[in-house]
Amino acid sequence: MSLVAAFLDGERHSITVHGQSGSSDNRPLDGDTIFEIGSITKVFTALVFADMVLRGELAPDDPAAKYLPAGIRMPDFEGAPITLMDLATYTSGLPRMPSNFAPKDWSNPYIDYTAERLYDYLSNHKLGHKPGKHYEYANLGFGLLGHILERRAGKSYEELVVSRICAPLGMEDTRIALSSSMQQRLARGHSAALAPVGNWDFSVLAGAGAFRSTANDLMKFLRMCMNPADGPVAAALKMTLSERRPSAEERDVALGWFVWSRFGDELIWKSGGTGGYATFIGYSTKTRRNCILLSNAADYDPNIALGMHLINAAYPLAKIRREVPVDPAVLATYAGRYEVSPTLILTVRSDGGRLFIQATAQPEFEVYAESEAEFFCRVVDAQISFARPEGGGVPSLTLHQNGNDLSGKLLL
Repeated sequence: MSLVAAFLDGERHSITVHGQSGSSDNRPLDGDTIFEIGSITKVFTALVFADMVLRGELAPDDPAAKYLPAGIRMPDFEGAPITLMDLATYTSGLPRMPSNFAPKDWSNPYIDYTAERLYDYLSNHKLGHKPGKHYEYANLGFGLLGHILERRAGKSYEELVVSRICAPLGMEDTRIALSSSMQQRLARGHSAALAPVGNWDFSVLAGAGAFRSTANDLMKFLRMCMNPADGPVAAALKMTLSERRPSAEERDVALGWFVWSRFGDELIWKSGGTGGYATFIGYSTKTRRNCILLSNAADYDPNIALGMHLINAAYPLAKIRREVPVDPAVLATYAGRYEVSPTLILTVRSDGGRLFIQATAQPEFEVYAESEAEFFCRVVDAQISFARPEGGGVPSLTLHQNGNDLSGKLLL
């Protein structure tokens, strides 16, 4: 695996590399090595949205339904519509992923999710929360926002981002479609278990995570973020940070960005992850410390923890978890479907000495034992605890993620 780390100090920047690119010619890593940046794309989507608002092409409070084809019914909550600002701030009330997200190939899961499937989902979905009031991470929401922006502008989503962000900032290596030069410089993606994997391609949900970039290009972007001068991109950036909505204690979301206020500091940041890459960009508004991390291994949460720690050392590094062997017969007793909520079912499957978990509309991941009843995931920072009533009986589980402990009972 490889890691490229970049830091900005005034007008100077430094780049540190570790590992190998894994490309066909195993070219050395540098600031021009290409990585999938995943959900950092959401910041670009938010910036294009803000730019279109400032140009008068749409309004923040416009209902999302206004920009969809006639006959498509956007869900609402007791008459309250989902607005474009709700989509941009992770508060639309829509779930993280649509329930009809069922890829033919989980190694490239977004490519066959089309506009037709998106419209079908929206027309039949019922909101469980009032728009603007409930935070939930939003691959669906930002994919929908990017689709709306391209419909309004009459250009593809990639053309919008390139013309309104990349071209003004000189970011020539930030694209969805790879040129031959970019293809040659692409780091090979790897799973969290360091197995080589393919790249991801997007259809209608491109606004959620389709872009690729380099440390040098993202440094140009970070320089603008830390010292926004006059101009359309800087004005759009200021708008993306002007609206804050709560996601948790000491944690807010802006438009696309996360804003954490801890340890006497304020960090503006965003991470990204695809099947073979983990990325991070962030900076402190007080100390001006900053960091870009690009990895070609899908070890998402340790990468985020490292990025936060490099900006502010008070943020701890990720805990190192050690795998222990467990009797396959014990693992087999945990198999089944567990209801965490009406919209979240965890399906547990045992296979010899291995255990796998799949959440609703998500790919299946292997989990690893820390003890006979405690397991951890390497793809996301999540842990699972299994429990049985005294004397045996039907097991239950607890999902530990994002500071929350969510219980689930086995469905019989």
